[in-house]
Amino acid sequence: MNSKTSLDIEFVREQFPGLQKGWALFDNAGGTQILSRSVERMNEFLFNMNVQIGGSYALSQDAAVAFQRGREAMMQLVNAARPEEIAFASSTTVALQNLARSMKSQLKPGDEIIITVSDHESNIGPWVDLEDAGIKIKTWLIDKDSLELDLSDLQNLMTDRTKLVAVTYVSNILGTINPIADIAKVVHDNGALICVDAVAFAPHRAIDVAALDVDYLAFSLYKVFGPHFAVLYGKFDLFAELDNLYHYFYGKDKVPAKLEPGNASYELAYSATGIVDYLAELGERAGESGSVRDKIEAAFEQITNHENEIAERLLKYLRSRTDCRIIGFEHGDDPRRVPTISFVIDDQDAGEIAKKIDAYNIAVRFGDFHARRLAEYLDITANGGCVRVSMAHYNTIEEVDALIAAFKEVLAN
Repeated sequence: MNSKTSLDIEFVREQFPGLQKGWALFDNAGGTQILSRSVERMNEFLFNMNVQIGGSYALSQDAAVAFQRGREAMMQLVNAARPEEIAFASSTTVALQNLARSMKSQLKPGDEIIITVSDHESNIGPWVDLEDAGIKIKTWLIDKDSLELDLSDLQNLMTDRTKLVAVTYVSNILGTINPIADIAKVVHDNGALICVDAVAFAPHRAIDVAALDVDYLAFSLYKVFGPHFAVLYGKFDLFAELDNLYHYFYGKDKVPAKLEPGNASYELAYSATGIVDYLAELGERAGESGSVRDKIEAAFEQITNHENEIAERLLKYLRSRTDCRIIGFEHGDDPRRVPTISFVIDDQDAGEIAKKIDAYNIAVRFGDFHARRLAEYLDITANGGCVRVSMAHYNTIEEVDALIAAFKEVLAN
């Protein structure tokens, strides 16, 4: 569907109670606001069916159905083939640590894993930790001029000992969308697997694991309008081969429960249905009447169009400053970026800038955002790192204009 209607921003903002507190929130890459319907479903579970699943009694069966609905919702959100391809975790960091632990029996000394310098540490640290088991870690660097990953560099890094490539869908500093489908093809052509950190992508575009042909993919729901919870997608056959992280009597065939030691949070899983319900309603309001997946895609088309507009509003201002270095693509409507915008101002401390913006009831962030290897590689760790303005679709033109006005006051011209 090609929706031509504009995003109903008034409806959107009504869905997020946290937006009514008098702050313009531009720290969404750190965590988005939660939907009221997600909170309501969390409460519904806790008040009406807060029991352990697996029992013979009706209330336990109701809880199991609610838990399963959470998996099914996430299956639809990423376009997985079946709900068993969805495992839950408390965060993306934990999800990827669990994945690395569960792959240990598949790896032996001398095997290779490729990481990128542009990833959040969540998709680097768990793999680097495997060096203690004799695994060789290689780093795929970005070009310092284009700030992009080059597929030919990946090809040169790969050997017949390469078992996995870990890569980010979007850098949480650069805001750059990596060509994951193309990367996956190179990886698979060389006989390896791919693991994608989609945290910084998931709030802005529709994830389609089938089209991407990725093996594993993780993202955090608290950055996609939900609670502090996370999803690990994996192809079913690959999940089945992973080591069991739960009790000894959970066999390899107990998918995905063997990847959720101690059980996942039932109420948080059920609350995730509110995310898909909201996106489907957005799609319906855009005129889409097809499947839930069709509605999700229509919603994200509207989200993208709106975010491009507000991102370009800020980037146009930043481009006009001769003392500003934008870290990433410089145009908001560039299809290779999301509205996560990082920059440095000559001879000014990023922390001081952010703190001055606080006084305007506008939230931004500064630092390296747990992508320290990238910040060090780009030499942007001095003076507090960089300022990051990370937008979501519920941000308005008026909020962006207020942010620009605040920058004009606090930055030396």
